[in-house]
Amino acid sequence: MEKITVGYAMTGSFCTFDKSIKEMSRLSSMGYDILPLMSENAYSTSTRFGKARDIVSRVEDITGKSVIHSISGAEPIGPKRMCGVMVVAPCTGNTLSKIALGVTDTPVTMAVKSQLRIGAPVLLCIASNDALGASAENIGKLLNRKNIYFVPVRQDDPENKPNSLVARFELLPECVSLALDKKQYQPIFS
Repeated sequence: MEKITVGYAMTGSFCTFDKSIKEMSRLSSMGYDILPLMSENAYSTSTRFGKARDIVSRVEDITGKSVIHSISGAEPIGPKRMCGVMVVAPCTGNTLSKIALGVTDTPVTMAVKSQLRIGAPVLLCIASNDALGASAENIGKLLNRKNIYFVPVRQDDPENKPNSLVARFELLPECVSLALDKKQYQPIFS
């Protein structure tokens, strides 16, 4: 059986990087070939959640590949059919909105556009403080878009951050399998 390649893109929800990298590692251990991508900010910004170079190193150790972090590096993903599914984990409200509006000004949004133009699945793993606020309409748009799938989400702190949603990262492997079959995990909101 041919090994399935999962494009695994990370954007700047730095507080969820540990969860995301844990699931990336789990997908790798399940036999998926992982093609790592990062937005420019995710690739180069050090935060209280870790130094950029250390995070990039962890990702490259798991995947055995250099992280794609340029628009030109991401563009061939679709035409060369490099991935069976493109995962964006974490997917910030900013990236989500750009995807909904067709903006391709980062390596991650270019990879998503490239994947969608060949009719291949994209799986979004949202982590956003404004998902039920400014980004809500874009979630609605993408729920109706062909070949876009979501990892189920829940409010992570409804009292202090009532508009915040974070995906259930632990469901990522099951959602990848379903997205490859062009199916949405249900329920989306838990």
